[in-house]
Amino acid sequence: MVARPDLILASASPRRLALLNQIGIEPDHLVPADIDETPHKGETPRKLAARLAHMKAIATQHKARQTGIDDNALVLGGDTVVAVGRRILPKAEMLEDAANCLKLLSGRTHKVYTGVCLLTPSGQARRRLVETKIRFKRLSNDEVEAYLASGEWQGKAGGYAIQGIAGAFVVKLQGSYPGVMGLPLFETVSLLKGEGYPIQFNWLNSASGI
Repeated sequence: MVARPDLILASASPRRLALLNQIGIEPDHLVPADIDETPHKGETPRKLAARLAHMKAIATQHKARQTGIDDNALVLGGDTVVAVGRRILPKAEMLEDAANCLKLLSGRTHKVYTGVCLLTPSGQARRRLVETKIRFKRLSNDEVEAYLASGEWQGKAGGYAIQGIAGAFVVKLQGSYPGVMGLPLFETVSLLKGEGYPIQFNWLNSASGI
């Protein structure tokens, strides 16, 4: 039996880890990438999501090898970009950022682009990009103020987390719900399977724990 390759998740995001755990995958290593996420001049939201996912995987592979982690490991990177038209919304760090994002999203349809990149030991990049359309209800001033007070927006692309309170704002979603959370599972599984990662191995032992 061929031993499965190690899997490195190029993220410190608890959401991405939880999504992998949901489908029975426990990464062998968590090695977050430290990269500049500033969009290039004229860069579209979809190209930004794809580029950042790739850059995170490359940076993590380099960092992992410097720290002595198995050179034969697969590296999984992802990035999520929220946009209204071609306007890329920031990862909200300040209250003002989140307030501006919510004003833009209120009563409108926006798009969430999630890039996924699986880097092989030889440096080959297997990539997917998922686009999801989301329509928010028209938000009242009270709803905006209460959401801002919750603090849930901090560090979130577009100033909201769909898996939390902001799920109540969603009128319609077309695309990948886990993709909006940070990691589209169908596409991720396809990439891992393509590189021989035994996705179903842990499923056989998980049923008794449900």
